[in-house]
This record gives sequence, structure tokens and C-alpha cells, in this order.
Amino acid sequence: MSSNNSRADIRNIAIIAHVDHGKTTLVDAMLKQSGLFRANEKIVERVMDSMDLERERGITIMAKNASMRYGHTKINILDTPGHSDFGGEVERVLKLADGVLLLVDASEGPLPQTRYVLSKALEQKLPAIILINKIDRQDARPQEVVNEVYDLFIDLDASDDQIDFPILYAISRDGIAKHKLEDESQDLQPLFEQIVKTIPPPRGDEEAPLQVLVANLAYNEYVGRLAIGRIFNGAVTVGDQISVCKHEGQIEKVKITQLYTFEGLKQVPVEHAAAGDIVAIAGIEGINIGDTIASAIDPKPLPRIVVDEPTISMIFSVNNSPFAGKEGQHVTSRKIRERLDKELLGNVAIRVEDTDSPESFKVSGRGELQLAILIEQMRREGYELNVARPQVVTQKMDGELREPIELAVIDVPEQFIGVVTEAMGRRKGTMTKMINHGHGRVRMEFEIPSRGLIGFRNEFLTETKGTGLLNTLFLRWGKWQGNLEGRGTGSLIADRLGTATGYSIYNLQERGELFVKPQTEVYEGMIVGENSRDVDLDVNIVREKKLTNMRASSADEALRLVPVRDLTLEQAIEYIAEDELVEVTPKSIRMRKKVLAANQRPRSKKSD
Repeated sequence: MSSNNSRADIRNIAIIAHVDHGKTTLVDAMLKQSGLFRANEKIVERVMDSMDLERERGITIMAKNASMRYGHTKINILDTPGHSDFGGEVERVLKLADGVLLLVDASEGPLPQTRYVLSKALEQKLPAIILINKIDRQDARPQEVVNEVYDLFIDLDASDDQIDFPILYAISRDGIAKHKLEDESQDLQPLFEQIVKTIPPPRGDEEAPLQVLVANLAYNEYVGRLAIGRIFNGAVTVGDQISVCKHEGQIEKVKITQLYTFEGLKQVPVEHAAAGDIVAIAGIEGINIGDTIASAIDPKPLPRIVVDEPTISMIFSVNNSPFAGKEGQHVTSRKIRERLDKELLGNVAIRVEDTDSPESFKVSGRGELQLAILIEQMRREGYELNVARPQVVTQKMDGELREPIELAVIDVPEQFIGVVTEAMGRRKGTMTKMINHGHGRVRMEFEIPSRGLIGFRNEFLTETKGTGLLNTLFLRWGKWQGNLEGRGTGSLIADRLGTATGYSIYNLQERGELFVKPQTEVYEGMIVGENSRDVDLDVNIVREKKLTNMRASSADEALRLVPVRDLTLEQAIEYIAEDELVEVTPKSIRMRKKVLAANQRPRSKKSD
């Protein structure tokens, strides 16, 4: 096969969309209709979302592969996360694709993440098929949404060829797609036909030296680390000697022990694969995303996928609270370390280092949410641990302290320019560019220390009423930017062990906002609320009212309690100050002081 030839029997397509626009549901329907499952086989919904967290939150966190057959054509489907927090997964996957299927909700139209994923696809000059989904909604407005999609393409400076896209309409839940709204289609056949027609077959030269770009990693208990990537040129056979082209020009020679392609949802062992195939290769220890698997004789690396450096770290330590060991199975430092080592095998974005204490480990990653997902996975697996406030990773260069500076690209409606600019200014962000495309939205670019982004995402979404889009990219190591403003409020801290009472909570309400409900077990040093002032306050939250008569008892029952603030894991991590920890167990998320005893804690104003 010459370099001008292509694999007519393969299509590699990525499915992109804003969160909750129906990507995963559509993939379910495509897999069913392609004949992948037996007629009597029970199929779970959201079959591609294999993680519990994905199913629970209704979002895709990790990009995944599947494939299906349509006639004589194999269609490799690359399902991507729709949530902006996992935008890095989208970028990696697009490297494997020859085109994209963009889903847009027929009522909501293009939303912030639609802009982000589409801009990445257009940058890579990938042809797009547009699928207006959920046309059965009562508030569906498919024609208006089509016009909004056209506006979005123009706004993103798409070329004439890119704007000339086919449009289909779908009800992914029912497995129906059609070219026109009035068509009588009962299945997804129009979509399959369009994919084969619009998405170009993968190009490559089977006779050329081998080039496989590694875009993802997986772990198999039997064969170890798997490098997942696409063969751009050449062919590969089990037992072949190959070269791995690594980050700084290093080249390692290894032997391929196992080779897999994707059939349906399974990895199927094969002896041979060629240009155009998406494969998983075993036998290469220490391989990373962005590496090229190349010919042993004539290794030619492909342009690397840039993997963002970790910019945020957290200390994971053994739980030593009075309630330690009551709810979890894995509580020792050895168990925590084993679990972190296991994470390293399949998650290239995570780093783990030892600390001065044998009971603590420094875990670094790309952002708070990434680390919060890891913590959430661990607590569901029965682990107990304490985690400290996120810190930025720093470096000493030429005797000067340097911190990570990030490019923050913010896309918001015009009315939020002021509030975003002010919030970024408080966090030492400097605006470098602002583009108004004249369609009611503005794109702003800021250079900001990674520290300034800690705890910012929730504030940002609140301030922009959920309409803002925030994406960040590591820019450089820059000069330390000085202190940032702290939280501005103190903590209400339980001063003894016991059970929180409605009477105490009622009397503390005027002090600030409470985090615990009546009948919650508390201990000395546990944070039970937020003080409205900027100092910590030790309080008795277990006090009971002395009953003198029956009337008093009934009056107590009628106390009107303000609803408590029930913090999620991510919110708790964002909330805590330097001298505080989040205690994480399978059943509870508590906040506490590092030093529990009040008489051993220094009294100071709240600061970062």
C-alpha cells in the first residue's frame, strides 16, 4: 500500500459534545444496532461508562474505545468526556481520529463545552458530522439550533470546507437518526451511512517504517501496562523488535509480547495490525503518553502529544482522628501506598513522592478535580485517609523560587466581563488578550499562577451562572507572585467529643453557617461550621437544653433550624485552610484542624 492509499475498511471517529447531550447513550444504541450483542443479551445503559463515578455523576471521565461493524467497514468509536474539567482527555483522543461526530441538544443548543471540543477538532482540521439530538423534547427547536451551530463554526473561524458539514437529527435514547425531520427512519442506519461517506478512511503507508502514536494507557493484570495508540505508518506483528522514542530523544529497544485490537467493547488478541488500526500493545514497561512506537531499524518519532506537567500537589496521610478505623477497611500507610502505586500504572498525570513522615505521601496532578476523583475512588474502595489543602508545585531556578504560571482561557457572555476580570485580578491574574466575536460571548486570556486557580472553578461557575467556560494550560515556570488573599472567614470548631444537638446548633446559627446536622457525631478539633468573622472559634455543639417541664421540651422540638451547608469532597478540599485537613472515609467527609486539641493550637487570624 502506498502512502497515497488508505484503509477503505476502517473509519476512526471521535464523538464530542457538551456534558449530558447524549454521547454515551448514542454509543449504546450504535453498539446494539451493529449486532454486537445477542438478541437475548441484557445490556446495561451507558455501557461505555465503566467507572462507578461516571455512572453516578452521569458524566464520562475517561476517554474510551469501542468498535462496531457496518457492512464491510469497521468503525472505531472514540467516546470522549463532555465535561470541561476533563478537556485533556478530549485532546488526546482527537489525535487518533479522522473525523468527529458533534452532538448538540435540540433544546439547549451549543453550550460552553461544545465550543471547546469543536475548536480542538477544527484546529486539527477534522471533518465533522453534526447530530441534533433529543428532537423529541417538548421544548426542542432543531432549526434554530442548526443556525446556532453554523454561527459557532463561523465564530471559531472554520474554513469553507469545514462549514460544509452534513446534518442529521436523532433521538439517541430510541436509537433513531434521520436526514430530515419529516423522515420516517426507525434506526441509526442513516448515521452509519453518513459516517462511512463523510469520515475519510485512515491514510498511511503499510510498507513504510512503523509509527504508532501512544495516546492513552491502560493496565491489564495479566500482561501489565498497555500502550493504546494508532498506527500511522507501517505494520506490527507479535514478537517484533521495536523502538520506543521517548521524551528527550531517548530510544529504547523492546519486544512486543501481545497485540490487541478493539472489537465491540473488548480487546481482542491479534497477531498482526497495520496502518489505520487502533491497537493496544503490551510488553513495553515505562512507556508514556506521547511516545512513538517505531521501527527498530529506522525509528522516526511522530510529533509528541504534550502532556501537561503536574502543577498541584496534596499530602495524603493516614487518618489519625478519634474516629479512625471505624468506617474503612484500608487504614495503614502501607495500604495507601500500594493503592497509589497501582494508580501510577494507568494514570500518567499523577506523581507520587515520599515525605519526611512514613505516614504521608505527596501526590501531584494536573488540578484539584483530578486529585478529588482519585480520592473519591479510594474512599469507595474502603480506604480512610486525611488530605491537606492543595499546594502548587514549585521549583528553584538560579537561586529564585519559581511557581507554575498558567494560561487561563475564559469564554463568557459579555455581561460577565467585569465580574470575571475582578475575580482574576484578586488571584493575581493578568489579562493578555480579549476577543469579542460579536455574538454575545467574549474570549479572554489570562496569565495566572496555578495557586490562583485553587478553589476558583466553583466560584467561577457561580459568578457566571454556569454559562462560563474555563480551560487552562501550563505556560511556564515564573517568578513567585507573592501572597494571595486567604478565605476571609474562620472556622467553628467543636471543643469536645459528643453528639451535635438541635438546641446547640440553633444557638450557634447567628455565629455563621453550620456544616453538621443534629445527631452528628463530632470530636474535639472537628470543623462544624464557618465563622462569619475571620478568626477561629471553639464552640460547644453538643450542649443539651436542661428540661424543667414538659412545655420546655415541646418548645425545643419546634426550633427552626437553617438548612446546613452539605459540602461535597471537592468543596471541602477547596474550603480548608493551611492548618486544616479533610478526613475522608467510605461513609463520611469531615473537616478538622491538623492539631485537634484547642490548647495546643496557635490562635491566629485566618490566612493562606
